[in-house]
Amino acid sequence: MQNDKLTTAGSKIKYITNVGIVINIFLAVLKLVTGFFTASIALIADGLHSFSDMTTDLAVLAGVYFGSKEPDEEHHYGHGRAETFSAGFIALVLVFVGSAMIYFAAVDVARGNTTTFHPSVLVVAALSIIVKELLYRATKKIAVKSHSSALYANAWHHRSDAASSVAVVIGYTLLKFGFVYGDQIAGVAVGLMIILVAIRIIGDCLHELTEAAVDRETIERIEDIINNNTSIRRWHKLRTRALGREIFLDLHILVDPDLSVAAAHEISESLESALHSQIPRPVNITVHIEPDTPEMRK
Repeated sequence: MQNDKLTTAGSKIKYITNVGIVINIFLAVLKLVTGFFTASIALIADGLHSFSDMTTDLAVLAGVYFGSKEPDEEHHYGHGRAETFSAGFIALVLVFVGSAMIYFAAVDVARGNTTTFHPSVLVVAALSIIVKELLYRATKKIAVKSHSSALYANAWHHRSDAASSVAVVIGYTLLKFGFVYGDQIAGVAVGLMIILVAIRIIGDCLHELTEAAVDRETIERIEDIINNNTSIRRWHKLRTRALGREIFLDLHILVDPDLSVAAAHEISESLESALHSQIPRPVNITVHIEPDTPEMRK
């Protein structure tokens, strides 16, 4: 069941990422060609951003490939951290792209370069907004269901691309009303938005790397499953942590002290089975069985 969950989620992640690669190639070429012909610094930056999306798409595929590998002698808990590092890499790419946009827009303003209004820029930007927002929603949906931090980061990369196109539209609208640096201001706004997204992703990666517990909703679900097992009299020392898309969980359960070892083991097995079937993420479980005696009720 554990491997089935990882395999199914991995297939969905690869599918939506490959769709993203095709879309990013199309949009990047369209934006760059239109940007060069219209001398739009914001649209050229937007096109480069679309190309950077392909870099992060490849990072997601690499993270899923290495993160899904079976445990070995050197990695007893598997390779799930590969996806976390993949998400971190995507965030660093976002920081670089955002900073580059701000730099080139600032240089353009310093040199006094202005931009002429071209309706084709608005058409391309509007198309990008629609396509990338739809791709963001589809990618995020799979990321949330599979609990893939790398795919979630990539989803936000898609949305930042849509946001950058929104900024292009705003900048070019300002041009129409005579604000000659609207295109450059839009480029700066895009860069800042992308950097903010990157900071958020980096924070999520650090949260996981510091062995933080899983989200409160998942913990409450786990507690409900334990409490619903009437053979468990008490429990304590529940600990959780995330490793890529997997949850590692351990706890102590107190059972009738007169039970045989086989009967106590059966209770542990039933609990593990319930957790596997009712928690959507792959769960690695360690259960410590204790007799329900006064001295053990800590």
